Amino acid sequence: MASQRICLITLVLFYAHFANVQSATSNSLSDCQAVASSFRTTINYTASNITATTGVNVTCSQSSLVCPGQTINGVCVWQRKLSAVCRNASGTIKIRIQTNGLPPRCADVPSGTFSELNVDFEVNFNPSVSINSLNQNFSSISTLSQTICTLTSVSTVPSASGFVSYGATLLATASGVSVDGVMIFSPDSANNIDPFYPPAGGTAESVDACLAHCQVSGVYHYHIATGCQVNPPTGNVSSCASTSACSSSVSSYSISSFSSYQTKTVIGLAKDGHVIYGPYLSAGTRVTSGFDACNGMFYDSNGNYAYFATSTYPYLAGCFGPANYPSFGPNCTTNGPSNYTMSSYALALLSNSTNSSTTVSSSNSTTTVSSSNSTTTTTRRSSSMAIHFNLNIFLLLLTLIVML
Repeated sequence: MASQRICLITLVLFYAHFANVQSATSNSLSDCQAVASSFRTTINYTASNITATTGVNVTCSQSSLVCPGQTINGVCVWQRKLSAVCRNASGTIKIRIQTNGLPPRCADVPSGTFSELNVDFEVNFNPSVSINSLNQNFSSISTLSQTICTLTSVSTVPSASGFVSYGATLLATASGVSVDGVMIFSPDSANNIDPFYPPAGGTAESVDACLAHCQVSGVYHYHIATGCQVNPPTGNVSSCASTSACSSSVSSYSISSFSSYQTKTVIGLAKDGHVIYGPYLSAGTRVTSGFDACNGMFYDSNGNYAYFATSTYPYLAGCFGPANYPSFGPNCTTNGPSNYTMSSYALALLSNSTNSSTTVSSSNSTTTVSSSNSTTTTTRRSSSMAIHFNLNIFLLLLTLIVML
């Protein structure tokens, strides 16, 4: 009798432990702090006003360029200011980003304005999302293009992200912030087309060799990834047009600039709280597929979702996902994917939903993944079923112990 009781107690402890080790999104305080540490911060606290803090001086001796600071003896000097702080808000991990938007390097801005910003927002860090509960579901080229090919496609953030803006700089066209403090914009030009590979009749925009430029109000920003984000160059920065590798193929130049960072590298944070990574996974594999229509990807078995730098439009984050995987691309670019495919992890997440048939529909194609015996529509529901199943076993075993 005693040995039976010991065995049952052991089983109860096993199932109690099993119920607590279900795969979960990596959004703990330490996870957030690891990402925040990738930012080139100038302060380690949340300021009441980032522009009022003491920054780090950047000097640039390039002549005939717009200076966002002061010109002293022919040398442009400005201060960059950046903060990335995580906190636990009653069990929800939040990250607050504050930046004045100025880069930690020279920038080739030959005309117009180049201004200090006051960007300040807080968002839930890496919020859990489900492949079976999409934020975007595009059924046609028209609906996809109306969203992705719109400069303000990133103006509205999903409510689950808890996005709050505190700064004076408006963020309607910004999808996030780079680790160097420079803004990341939506993938579109002011004409709502790909700024690098426009369709017939469109005009490509000019950027510097770090693949950034200013818009009319002086906001210096990226539309595409660059190694300058993680490894700022020293000295003068030329234009893309005068850099042969850049002018011949902006998209190839973008990927090649990460030749020394062929692993999963944080390059920014999107306004929905998801991380933006460079073009490589941890194993050194370049991301050329597996992403959805927003350029987001489920990249591990825990269901973590992030945006990855790609050589195809929308290059970084085209909208806030997860989105579906249509069999067509947008019409505002000549460099977009013709279709989208799930990552192996996305397929596994569907398969693990305890379904006999889980179906994700596009407009023209349907991807079906077979699983076990019953039908469930969402990952959340299957997780709930697993928890109830474990709880029932736990209660049954506990009853047997009491009876013994």
